[in-house]
Parts: sequence; structure tokens; C-alpha cells
Amino acid sequence: MFEKVNPSHPDKIADRIAGAIVDLAYQKDINPRIAVEVLIGHGICHVICETSVHIKKKDVKAAVDRITGGIELDYSEFPQDVHLSNNQAGKFRCGDNGIFKGVPVTEEQRRLSDLARSIYKEYPYDGKYILDGYRLIVCQSNAAKSELEYKIPGAEINPIGDWTGGTDVDTGATNRKLGSDMADSVTGGGLHGKDLSKADVSVNIYAFLKAQKTGEPVILSCAIGDEFIDGKPYGEIVCIAREYIKSVGGFEKFAEWGLV
Repeated sequence: MFEKVNPSHPDKIADRIAGAIVDLAYQKDINPRIAVEVLIGHGICHVICETSVHIKKKDVKAAVDRITGGIELDYSEFPQDVHLSNNQAGKFRCGDNGIFKGVPVTEEQRRLSDLARSIYKEYPYDGKYILDGYRLIVCQSNAAKSELEYKIPGAEINPIGDWTGGTDVDTGATNRKLGSDMADSVTGGGLHGKDLSKADVSVNIYAFLKAQKTGEPVILSCAIGDEFIDGKPYGEIVCIAREYIKSVGGFEKFAEWGLV
């Protein structure tokens, strides 16, 4: 069983905005320290940003407008906590406590992920999709039910009827759709709105990639300040995650679909 949401789902819009702000931080510093939380809905986008580099509100507004089409911005920026800052002084050390799990993606999960992308290519609007064995549920806004029933035979389409979707129907918040982003690899740490020193980003990516490569589940734990994870220097884990983020086009692009 697997649920996938597309990049125009309100929660993914929040993730994308957070990712865009992290991208802005990396334009200012090769190793910024940043954590962004976004809550969006009903014409307003609230952003709280803890960061080691100053990001101009006008640049944040430009990103929000580009992703949402233009809504009001409430932006607050604060310096990073001194203890967290000192933890990274001089070298990469694990940026948080946590457990992390990487699980090979199943054929069912790949099928639904591919279907979600193909539907979104034709209908780039808010949508959610579920595959549970032979039961396929497609909720796609701004698309006629009859049209989708013809294109996806046997699926349950828009169970309560045609709808418009978006942030005026539902609010969105960062890291609220981790099941969509990580499938069976989901644990407590969120992928989006954080720099690469954060274990929630780098160790999650590392564990997921290792599981796909080995075909076996990967379970790791770390304490804040650890210099080695899975027998590797934490800096190496960060480099692996950095290359992955670069390969998908940055943090905003990563936020569109997550790891699956």
C-alpha cells in the first residue's frame, strides 16, 4: 500500500518553498546552516527561518510568488542556535539525534510513482494517488472524472466528485507528506527545509540510496555530534547527499517528489 501526492498538493507546495529558500542559502555559502518551516493556506504563506546567512525577504517573496502564483508572505528570520552552530565548527558532525531507515522501493511503489508523474504531466494541479494491491484511487483536481475514468480504466476516480484543489481548499505544511516522499523508509526526521549538515537530510538520503543499491533494509542511528555513521566519516555522508541533491537539480526540485 502506498500513497503519492504531486508537487501541487498544498503540503508539497510548502516543501517546495522551503527547498527554494534552502537553495537561496546555498547561493550565499557553500555550507550554510538553515532550517525552514512553512505553513501555507488561504492566501498567506508563513515562513520561519533559522539561518546562518541572511536571506532577503524580497528573494523569499520572489520564490513564493513563483511557486504559488503570488500570495501574501509573513517571513521571520532568526540566527541559528549557538550550540548547534558550535557543533559544526571546524568539521562536519552529525547535526541531530535520530534513527534512519532505508528500504528498497517495491514494484507497487514504483508503479504508483510513475503513474502520479504521468497524470501530473497532463494535469499539473493538486492531486493524490493511492495503490493498495488491485485498488487504485486517483484524486486529481481540475480534471473531469469521466475523462480520467476513460484514461485509467478500473481506477476509483475523485470519489466525491470533481474538485479544484490547492491552498484555498487545504493548508500545507513542511514535511507533512513523508510517506509520499520516502515510502517504507519513513522515520521521524523530515527531508525538507534543512541544510546538508542535518542528519534528517543527509542520513535519510544515504540510507535510502544504500538500500536501493544493496536490495536490503538499512537501519542507522546517530547522536548529535557523531563524527562517524555506518563506519563512514559524517563528512562523506554529507558529500553523498550533496551529490544526490545536485543530481536532481537542487533542494526545491528534490521537494517536488521526494525520494520515490
